[in-house]
Amino acid sequence: MLDFIWNTAAFIIALSILVAIHEYGHFWVARRCNVKVHRFSIGFGKVLFKKTDKHGTEFAIAAIPLGGYVKMLDGRVEEVPEELQQFAFDKKTVWQRIAIVAAGPIANFLLAIIAFWLMYMIGVNSAKPIISQVAEYSPVSVVHQQKAFQVSAVNGQSVNDWEALNLALVAQIGEADFELTIDPLTNIDSISKNKSNLPLVTEPSQTYTVSLADWKFDPKKESVITSLGFIPYSPKVHLIANTIADNSASQRSGLTVGDKLLAVNGVALQDWQQFVQVIQESANKALKLVIERQGSQKILMLTPDAREVGNGVIQGYIGLAPKVNTYPEQFRVSLQYGVFESVSKGVDKTWQLTKLTFSTLVKLVSGEMSVKNLSGPVGIAKGAGMSADYGIASFLGFIALISVNLGIMNLIPLPVLDGGHLMYYFIEAITGKPVSERIQEFGFKIGIAVLMTFMSIAILNDFNLL
Repeated sequence: MLDFIWNTAAFIIALSILVAIHEYGHFWVARRCNVKVHRFSIGFGKVLFKKTDKHGTEFAIAAIPLGGYVKMLDGRVEEVPEELQQFAFDKKTVWQRIAIVAAGPIANFLLAIIAFWLMYMIGVNSAKPIISQVAEYSPVSVVHQQKAFQVSAVNGQSVNDWEALNLALVAQIGEADFELTIDPLTNIDSISKNKSNLPLVTEPSQTYTVSLADWKFDPKKESVITSLGFIPYSPKVHLIANTIADNSASQRSGLTVGDKLLAVNGVALQDWQQFVQVIQESANKALKLVIERQGSQKILMLTPDAREVGNGVIQGYIGLAPKVNTYPEQFRVSLQYGVFESVSKGVDKTWQLTKLTFSTLVKLVSGEMSVKNLSGPVGIAKGAGMSADYGIASFLGFIALISVNLGIMNLIPLPVLDGGHLMYYFIEAITGKPVSERIQEFGFKIGIAVLMTFMSIAILNDFNLL
C-alpha cells in the first residue's frame, strides 16, 4: 500500500511538471502572438484553486491530475465580438497558429535538455556494463569469450553504463542483427575478490555481429539485457546470514547472524539462489535446515511465511539477507560533468532518446515491435516511484525521458493531438485555404479511435491482461 501511495505521488508530481511545461509552451507563444487566453489549467474536472491575472487569464489547478489545457479565444467554438476579433486564435496567420501549436512539444524537448543538464551537474552514480558470461544458445552466445568483459559499444554507439546499454539494446528490437563491441577484462577475478585496488585491465576491443533471428523478448518476464543472453556481473553471495528481520521466520527458527547454511531437507546447498528457490516454493511448509555455527553443525526447523506476489502466485519468504561481497569501486562510474559539458551531454541524450522513441513508434506501426511493449499509467507510475527512490538526479532523468516521449507523442499526425493540428495547418499553408470542417471532424473521430485503442492496450499491458 505504501509503495502504491509513493508511486502515485511521484507520478502526479512528474505528470504535473510535464503538463505545466507543455501547456506553458502553448501559452507563452500565444501571448507573444497577441492571442487572448481564457484559462491555463493543470488537471481536469472540479477547480481546486484559481487566480486571474491582469490580462484576464484564469490560472487553475483542477482535481484530476491527468493532463491540462490552454483555452484561447477562438471563433470556431464561441461568439467573438468584433472588437476582440484581432485577439482570436483562428484569426491569426497560419504560421502564427503553427508556432502556437508546435510550442507545446518544443517545450517538452527543452525541458528534457534542462532536466538532463541538471542531472549531469548533480551527478548520477551508475555501474559499468560488465558481463560475467553469456548464456548458451542465446543471441549473444556468438561472443566466444571465456573471460568476463565490458560492453563498450552497440552499433558503434558508445555505452558506459547499464542504462545506456539498455537503451541501445531496446533500439535493436525489430532489427535483423547488430554490432556488439566488447573489451575483455584480464584482472576481474582478483578485483571481485576484493584483493586488488588496481584499475580494470582490458584487452583489445572485439566486435561481433549478433543475429536477432531467433530472439524472443517478453518485457513482462525479463529485461532486454537478460533476454539476449547477457549474464551481468554481480558480487559473490555467500550462504551466510548477514541480517535477520525482527519477527521473521528466520528469527523464529533460531537463526542468528553469522550462521552458515549447509543443507535443506537433506539436500546440500551449492549457492544462494538454490536456497532462495527452495524458500519461495515452501510457503507455510516446515523445512529441516542444517547450519554451521561457531564450528559445529546444528539442525533448525524453518517454516517460511507466505505472501502473494501477483496473479495469485504465493511465495515463501523468511526475512533473511545473506553476506555479499562489496561491489568493486572499479566497476562503478560517476556521470558528473561541468556546467557547459552537461549542456552538451543533455542535448546529446535528448537527441538519442528522440531517435529511439521515433524508431519505436515506427516499429509499432509496421508490426516489427509488439504492442505488448507499450506501457500505461501504472507502468509509468512505477517508474516514477523507483526513480524517486534513487534521488533527485534519477528523478530528473525520468522526467526527461517521459518529456521526450510526450513531445514526440504529441507530434504524431492524429487530429486530436498537436501533430494533427499541425498537419492541417501545413496543408493550409501549402494550399492557401483551410481544411474543410467536415474533413477535420472525420479526422478527429479517427484520431480518437486510434488513440483510445493504444491507450487501452497500454493499460491492459499494465495489468498483464495481454
